[in-house]
Amino acid sequence: MKRIMVSGSNGLLGQKITDLSLMDPEIELIATSIGPNRHPLKVGYTYEELDVLNAERLDELVANYHPDAIIHTAAMTNVDACEHDRDKCYALNVKSVENLIEVCQRRDIQLIHLSTDFIFDGEDGPYTEDAKANPLSYYGETKLESEILLQNSSCKWAILRTIIVYGIVNDMSRTNIVLWAKAALEKGEPINVVNDQWRMPTLAEDLAQCCLLAVKKNAKGVFNASGKDLMSILEIVERVADYYGLDKTLINPISSESLNQAAKRPKKTGFILDKTIRELGYEPHSFEEGIALMEKQINAINN
Repeated sequence: MKRIMVSGSNGLLGQKITDLSLMDPEIELIATSIGPNRHPLKVGYTYEELDVLNAERLDELVANYHPDAIIHTAAMTNVDACEHDRDKCYALNVKSVENLIEVCQRRDIQLIHLSTDFIFDGEDGPYTEDAKANPLSYYGETKLESEILLQNSSCKWAILRTIIVYGIVNDMSRTNIVLWAKAALEKGEPINVVNDQWRMPTLAEDLAQCCLLAVKKNAKGVFNASGKDLMSILEIVERVADYYGLDKTLINPISSESLNQAAKRPKKTGFILDKTIRELGYEPHSFEEGIALMEKQINAINN
């Protein structure tokens, strides 16, 4: 039996970890997030309100529940918002990790931390776990700084790097590329999509599974945890259109530069997944399999 505490449990990934934990008799879950519990199921696990920036409250909960592991999913991930509000970004992406490292070191708790492909400049993707980081955005800088903090700490840590997480839950706090493209094209709205960036979109269930595998296998070190299909952002949207039989003439390919975004994005990321597949037993779905699973869930929510 593993007792696992999760930060940011109201988010997409956090809710998927709750779903998988409820199906696993070997996991006892303490879900934590800011505000009331947004997961539709309220039994079979414990929910506690927690802002991980509140070190005193964090220590109180850890002392009360004695988790074997903490999975840290809470973060500020809107790349342009991070560029504009650097203080908030630093607090959520770095200070929160400092708080968790302190409590995990003191109480001998495994810490699973989520990171990103945006620590790379996109000049040499797809990347292995030991590739040299060179972030282009403030978001990427903070995520890299939090990785370095972990690597220099004495706590039992594992870093899972991921790329463009997509999926659906009943109570979504924000959209993602698959839902955005589907919704716009179904309404017949023309959309601008960049054709000069490449990514490996990640199904939220796959990433949640990887988080739990990392706990169960007492993983230590850095692991790539993305989808397995490398494609341009344009191709991602075109494949969504193909899956649903939507009008691809509504998709307008554009260059990244024409968007004038506050934060620079890496051109081509993507990950080599061999280590995670070999050491953790990670088995990501294909992109179409991910959309199919998501569509089943959308139908269940709507019915």
